[in-house]
Amino acid sequence: MLARILALATNAYREAVRARVLYGLFALALATCAYAVVVAGLSIDQQERVVSDVGAASMSLYRVLVAIVLGATSLHRELELKTIFPILARPVRRHEYVLGKYLGTVLTLVVFLATDAAALLGVLALEAGQKTWLVGAAALLLLLILVVLLVRARYSRVFVLIPWSVAAALAMALLAAPAGANRRLVIAGAVLALCESAIVASLATLFSSFSSPFLTAIFTFGVFVVGRSADTLAHLPARQFGEGVRTAGKVLSHVFPNLYVYVPPRPLLLGELPETPVWAFVGQASLQAVFYSTIALIAASLFFRKRDFT
Repeated sequence: MLARILALATNAYREAVRARVLYGLFALALATCAYAVVVAGLSIDQQERVVSDVGAASMSLYRVLVAIVLGATSLHRELELKTIFPILARPVRRHEYVLGKYLGTVLTLVVFLATDAAALLGVLALEAGQKTWLVGAAALLLLLILVVLLVRARYSRVFVLIPWSVAAALAMALLAAPAGANRRLVIAGAVLALCESAIVASLATLFSSFSSPFLTAIFTFGVFVVGRSADTLAHLPARQFGEGVRTAGKVLSHVFPNLYVYVPPRPLLLGELPETPVWAFVGQASLQAVFYSTIALIAASLFFRKRDFT
């Protein structure tokens, strides 16, 4: 069972990495890092804060877009190319297929996030006063390693990006040590962005199990908007909206996942709230992401099991 799921996940990852829209979003993420540098140059003694805030916000936004796009199109692509039929004709259960597709999407998100975080942490290291030649040498060495690996790994080039992106993020995180609390903000924000995008990807997988790509994207984005507004919906004033709307808002805030958890206020991520430790908060949010993703995948498996492709 695990071997089949792993094979499906790696195949889904290989297909996702080749998607052109992914390269467009990645270029946009790098452009945002460059924009953060420009804006930081215009600020006065707030360069680190500008880079960390803009970078963390962009990571959260682009990861959600990637999750929606990949989740909405991966299954439809298999149906359009009719490659799903020989797969399901083999001893592969439908819930294994759904789980494999989802894990492939999450793996793609990890590579996307780690590469973006590496670029952002490198910029933050420079803004924090790290030696320019040291950051440049590390970046050049990482690029040379990537080129060598891509040349030598002819048949597994896309999988080289997985360990390389994680190693790049770790290396730049070490170099960004002078940034202190702002480095913590970026790293914690990256983990929270991954958790949120994992939930969004599971919801996209759920909707794609019974609907078209367009409707899947609409439904997923709608749930994302409601989830980000969960705290607001839970505290609607009855005097302005009425008791019925207030009750409906509370129900929605409890039914839909509270995605506002994954965009906490800046003081929390900086560790300025002693009553809420940063990494304890991130750990709790991660467990919540696992819970919501599991529920969505179970529902997706049930819907996909009853789907008729004839």
